[in-house]
Amino acid sequence: MSDERPEFAFINWIARQSGSRTEVQLGIGDDAAVLSSGGKDWVVTKDVITAGVHFDAKTPLALVGRKALAVNISDLAAMAAQPCAAFIGIVLPKSMTRSAAEELYRGLQQLASEWDICIGGGDTNSWDGPLVVSVTLLGLVESGQAVRRDGAQPDDWIFVTGPLGGSLESGRHLTFTPRIREAETLKQAVTLHAMLDLSDGLGSDLFHLLDRSGVGAILNADSIPIHPDVSKTLPSAARLQHALSDGEDFELLFTVSAADGQRLIERPPPGVELFRIGEITAAPGASLVVDGEEQTLPRSGWSHGFGQTAID
Repeated sequence: MSDERPEFAFINWIARQSGSRTEVQLGIGDDAAVLSSGGKDWVVTKDVITAGVHFDAKTPLALVGRKALAVNISDLAAMAAQPCAAFIGIVLPKSMTRSAAEELYRGLQQLASEWDICIGGGDTNSWDGPLVVSVTLLGLVESGQAVRRDGAQPDDWIFVTGPLGGSLESGRHLTFTPRIREAETLKQAVTLHAMLDLSDGLGSDLFHLLDRSGVGAILNADSIPIHPDVSKTLPSAARLQHALSDGEDFELLFTVSAADGQRLIERPPPGVELFRIGEITAAPGASLVVDGEEQTLPRSGWSHGFGQTAID
């Protein structure tokens, strides 16, 4: 019988599942991983998901693991980077069994395999609190080619890559496909001025792009695509609010010049769903045109609700 401690037995089991890439010269088993590349930039993102906030007790653990990685892949899609290596931190409830922990990891590893992501390392711990999964994901992009939030320009056209709303209630937030391929296709087709992924909701995330770019926006309510997951029995205003505020859609929101926008509409890139929803303005702030009337677009969407003394 092995005298290996349970924690290290689990880590060694993870190591046997983790795959490889040429960029990951040294993975699990040492104090740190070693990564190298030539002529490319590393793009690094981290997201943490917590039981009771990002998933509930009924969520299959394989889907919890999948989501933990998927939200990070979506961040790299927003930068037009290709995912490469992930580092996983898991804080397990003391009541969780080894088989349950393996189910969690299998969901994560399955998605990693789909995107050729190497699990390069991480850490495990346990406590009396809820399950917490933290993922740090590294991606590669050609030097100087990462698409940022601060490049939007007046008269740019604003697009999203899919319909919005209803993700949480339907469970789509657990099964969505990160828009890596769409980002790469768009990058090859046009010059992307600014881009981000819609995690907190259009009515929240849009303002991040506007604030960083020092611009404003006008959106057309009739052009905002509403996902079929939003009940069609609701009044149109309520359905629109779901599209603006529900969050966890993980579609891409991006801006391009009017000329490139016209090019996208006339010759849509293969495999990319596109909706033009408005345009960038020089004046700050955001407005929404509803039935021909322009009104202020309030900030909405998900908020963690930190207190005044909380550390962001």
